[in-house]
Amino acid sequence: MRATAIAGEALAAMGANRLRTFLTMLGMIIGVGAVILMLAIGQGAQAMVEDSIASMGANLFIVLSGSSTSGGQRMGFGSAPTLTLNDAQAMAELPEIQAVAPVTSNAAPLVYAGNNWSTQVNGTTPAYLEVRDWAVSGGAPFSAADVRSGARVLLLGQTVVNNLFGDEDPVGKTVRVKNSPFLVVGVLAAKGQSLDGRDQDDTVLVPVSTASRQLFGNQFPGMVRFIMVRAKSAEVMARAAVKLNDLLRQRHRIRDGQDDDFSVRDLTALAETAAGATRVMSMMLGAIASVSLVVGGIGIMNIMLVSVTERTREIGIRMAIGARRRDILLQFLLEAVLISLVGSLIGAAIGVAGAWAVARFAEMPVVVTLWSALLAFGVAAGVGIFFGYYPALKAADLRPIEALRFQ
Repeated sequence: MRATAIAGEALAAMGANRLRTFLTMLGMIIGVGAVILMLAIGQGAQAMVEDSIASMGANLFIVLSGSSTSGGQRMGFGSAPTLTLNDAQAMAELPEIQAVAPVTSNAAPLVYAGNNWSTQVNGTTPAYLEVRDWAVSGGAPFSAADVRSGARVLLLGQTVVNNLFGDEDPVGKTVRVKNSPFLVVGVLAAKGQSLDGRDQDDTVLVPVSTASRQLFGNQFPGMVRFIMVRAKSAEVMARAAVKLNDLLRQRHRIRDGQDDDFSVRDLTALAETAAGATRVMSMMLGAIASVSLVVGGIGIMNIMLVSVTERTREIGIRMAIGARRRDILLQFLLEAVLISLVGSLIGAAIGVAGAWAVARFAEMPVVVTLWSALLAFGVAAGVGIFFGYYPALKAADLRPIEALRFQ
């Protein structure tokens, strides 16, 4: 029997029992659809985390100032003024460091015309944009000269722009911050949410000198709340962390055995941990959904065994008129594979439609990739061959005389 003839016989056998064929396919339809949908949800969450990591900037450290004690209660890192602008300058001179940005921050109300908005105002330097890999979508950033002179200029995040200006271009306008007039020199490009759910665009950047002297006041001149540091590459992160720690202990005159009055934290490592957890979740979702493919495969084996029993006499007649053992094996195996593949096609369409519905109505991020569909098809074909081989082998091993006698 030629391959085309065998395929025709397999299709004819499937068409003779359409309802049973469809019910057999149903396990594969549900399995493939579930795999594609679960992988799409998992990969959507992974993409969201990766976007948040990218928005933070690459190779980041945050250096927090020391902790203070009030009434016997330790307040935690960042509560004591132990970091200075000079510390930041010294860090920038390390060979592993690309850029350093000291930051002092506090919440403050902003007013423009009849609109007002309270947000986080960060006093920093122009290097902050390089550290955070943050572009300016309109206007220009403030300069080092603005920092030296304590100029009343600022950069606005997109959320602040939307709430104060709406569709109006804010560049060149004057905004009052704590009743002091500030000139808007630029608008920050949108970054979206951070890993902890904070709106990164709900922020304002001003020169650090202006924040310390004119906005928040500073009883310790030159002190900052924290310092953001960007290493030159991921390969030097570990070495940079050691050098930052050694540099600050030396500058703060901390003796051996004494606790640090600062904390160096690797933000990139924390972000990668979150990304790794999301990848594991995506794999777990796909693995759980794949169980339904196995269940569908068992259904295929069950129906194919029934089909072999029902068609025993037919098999005997085929063998009697010249069909070889491999022809019978190939025919039944092909039926199982066709059921798997057709069910996979329908399941893939349902999975993609389900992913679209989740994105549209549940407003969850989903990513349908080509490899997830190919994986589902590959697994489905493997399931068809694996679970269809035993019934096909049983059919091929029938003896013609016994098959013809079967009632």
